[in-house]
Amino acid sequence: MRHGCRVPQLGKPADQRKALLRSLTTELIRHGQITTTMARAKAVRSEAERMITLAKDGSLAARRRAMGYMYDKQLVHALFESAKERYGSRNGGYTRIFHTVRRRGDNSEMAIIELV
Repeated sequence: MRHGCRVPQLGKPADQRKALLRSLTTELIRHGQITTTMARAKAVRSEAERMITLAKDGSLAARRRAMGYMYDKQLVHALFESAKERYGSRNGGYTRIFHTVRRRGDNSEMAIIELV
């Protein structure tokens, strides 16, 4: 039973799920918006907001935690440079999710997740 477990499983083993969330978070911060399924968008939202919160902190320990999670070192530096002035006055809610048309092949619910 997994009644109390609130981690989205995404139909993958733990290592593949963590790698998927890391890559989606990296691409979301790189491009500003990505198109994915609704379940993946909801799962990547918490990870992206965690990275932006680390960037707002700006300490060395926060930078090392972000570099251990995201795949691109230069992207981490760019995020830490721009996060203070972009999200300084905002207490969370750094992403927005829009519903889009369903995917043609399997009719799964698609969404666009973007940085605010």
